[in-house]
Amino acid sequence: MPKVAVLMGSKSDFPVVKPAVAALKNMGVEAEVHVISAHRTPEEAHEFASSAKKNGIEVIICAAGKAAHLGGVIAAYTTLPVIGLPVKTDMMGGLDSLLSIVQMPSGIPVATVGVNGGENAGLLAAQILGIKYPEVEAALAAYKRSMRDKINADDRALQQEIKDL
Repeated sequence: MPKVAVLMGSKSDFPVVKPAVAALKNMGVEAEVHVISAHRTPEEAHEFASSAKKNGIEVIICAAGKAAHLGGVIAAYTTLPVIGLPVKTDMMGGLDSLLSIVQMPSGIPVATVGVNGGENAGLLAAQILGIKYPEVEAALAAYKRSMRDKINADDRALQQEIKDL
């Protein structure tokens, strides 16, 4: 079974991370979830990133707020794809987190989703895995069909409502 690590800088980030975990599980992907701080537990961050591949991890999602260095620190120690998930903060509504994650130096790429974009982080990880795992690709295709069907049903209902005016 494909496996994604979902890391968060603080347990308080879990409400933002939960949709990522749910999206992964819905796609048939195992999610390993941990609290690891780039600043408060740097040794653990280094150890996790350095051993992630040998532990079966194929993609890493890093949720963090404020200085939001977790994704960059993890990306510095691994060749696995890293997805940054900026967490909304009181200071700048999450813009501080977003900019901290998206502005990585050359050579340390971190893909980044929108602020509090947990579901998209999980789906992006699944899309990366879908290249290798046909069952994940099939689950993503079914998910996209269901979105299309909902929008088409909404449009039909709207057209009927307009017609009935």
